[in-house]
Amino acid sequence: MRVLTAGASGFLGTRLVTRLREAGHDVVRLVRREPAGADERRRDPTAGTLDPSTLDGVGVVVNLSGANIGDKRWSADYKRELIGSRTSATGTLAKAVAAHAEPIALLSMSGIHYFGDGHERVLTESDGPGAGFLSEMTRAWEAATAPARVAGRRVVLMRNGLPLHPAGGVLQPLMLPFRLGVGGPLGNGRSWVPWISMRDWLAAMEFLVERDDIAGPVILAGPEPARWKELAKALGRQLHRPAVFPVPKLALNVVSGAASATEMLMSQRALPAVLSEHGFAFADRTVG
Repeated sequence: MRVLTAGASGFLGTRLVTRLREAGHDVVRLVRREPAGADERRRDPTAGTLDPSTLDGVGVVVNLSGANIGDKRWSADYKRELIGSRTSATGTLAKAVAAHAEPIALLSMSGIHYFGDGHERVLTESDGPGAGFLSEMTRAWEAATAPARVAGRRVVLMRNGLPLHPAGGVLQPLMLPFRLGVGGPLGNGRSWVPWISMRDWLAAMEFLVERDDIAGPVILAGPEPARWKELAKALGRQLHRPAVFPVPKLALNVVSGAASATEMLMSQRALPAVLSEHGFAFADRTVG
């Protein structure tokens, strides 16, 4: 089918476009500049609307838009940017999907931070939201899809865990200490991390694009969460470096700001119940 993808130039988006094209889908990239080819369409981020013809022939819209939470310190201005970059793009797409004559599905990125700090509790899609800025941001992000949902479109809210890839991705800020031989777990290492391998993330995304019977929140995380100390050991093995030096909260404060450091240490023992119930087969079940 034809898949329109927003946020296609990012770390995840570029890999997803390749995966979907390899699977035979016609992928069109939504860009914020003048299109450079037949496979691109323009979106004006300041307009708040999308040319209806952009969605002609599209079966699924995949929304990966949003500023990176690890790019800058969390000042008040950057917090507003983090929320606005998500809700604005998502709202524009949701309204366009709702208004179009064709029954287009919307697969919109969300985050595992919706749950806040779950401590030792097992979390699934049926659990409610938690506290903290990241949870607040994620709830606003998901709420922006309301126009499509109210119009009866299939809406999937992809509560992303941490996709693991040798290039780093979301773990990029932690890769340098490992390469220098001083890497280790965050904090005391006991917090649960909802990780997922990159190949399973890509396969799950393809699965969600093609399965028209799945809607609502979907956790994209591996079936066996790991604690930070276990994940750090696995990263150390991959990089052939020791993983015995914990990264203290003070160091995270210096890198990311006090608020984000606190939330980076949240524990989320999240299980992909919806994917499992629908028969998705994970290639990588453990970080080991």
